[in-house]
Amino acid sequence: MSSTAKKAIEAAKQKSNTAIAAVSEETAQVVERTPRAIDNFLHQPWVKGALPFINGGLAGMTATTVIQPIDMVKVRLQLAGEGLRTGPRPTPLGVTREILASGKALDLYTGLSAGLLRQAVYTTARLGFFDTFMNLVKPRAERQGRKVGFSERAVAGLSAGGLAAMIGNPADLALIRMQSDGLKPKDQRANYRSVVDALTRIAKSEGVPALWAGALPTVVRAMALNFGQLAFFSEAKQQLQSRTKLSSKTQTLTASAIAGFFASFFSLPFDFIKTRLQKQQRGPDGKLPYQGMMDCFRKVARDEGLMRFYRGFGTYYVRIAPHA
Repeated sequence: MSSTAKKAIEAAKQKSNTAIAAVSEETAQVVERTPRAIDNFLHQPWVKGALPFINGGLAGMTATTVIQPIDMVKVRLQLAGEGLRTGPRPTPLGVTREILASGKALDLYTGLSAGLLRQAVYTTARLGFFDTFMNLVKPRAERQGRKVGFSERAVAGLSAGGLAAMIGNPADLALIRMQSDGLKPKDQRANYRSVVDALTRIAKSEGVPALWAGALPTVVRAMALNFGQLAFFSEAKQQLQSRTKLSSKTQTLTASAIAGFFASFFSLPFDFIKTRLQKQQRGPDGKLPYQGMMDCFRKVARDEGLMRFYRGFGTYYVRIAPHA
């Protein structure tokens, strides 16, 4: 091989090595800059403000997808035996078998689109508002040399739940209508195709204000639910951290179980009334079975007994605990 050819090959190698080195250096710089850019993006004020809402919504939607069949059974239990004190007592397994007997296991997921919309709206706002309220009280507590107290967490939970419930009531109503539709005779069923279809048809046939039917018990339920979920979860975890040597994961699961129990106990009666009010529609005489939250409470207590408000407590607890 001639010296000229050798020089040409050597020059080509040097150029190739130089180009590879330049590319490697640029790649390293990009890799180095990427986490910094992501970190800078996440620390933007508007991003930091939105993250609690986004994380809350995604967490709620994931939980809803898992527990939707349980929610379906819970609603059917609450609507069974309406107006009757005696008669057969439905059980979660019996209701599940009845739904599956129709030959469609996916019927347990009826109303999933409404449930996801409800969580996207309600849980996003609920956890986002709670985190925002807690960030407002933490600096004051730190200035006073103490931790955020139980009463402050409770007020934050109640406020967050009430505000979010008003925003999410239409999706909640659509969910109840879709889940209760299968209890009607076939010729009277609405057969809603999706949450959008349900909201559109309800607004068109009953008026837009009808989308906020049952809003009062929904708000009270949400406030009671959040009082149990958020306040008791925070308190239980704080107590477990200071009084036990359990692992972080075990502390979280235990606190969630405790919070789920109290959330269920405080909110189930209001959830029961909410379900009855949102399911009801005007009869042939143009009248509604219940005229409001207190009328529903009075009639159920008189005709079905006070313990009817706690029917399906176990099912409701299983449904609530993952959200806690």
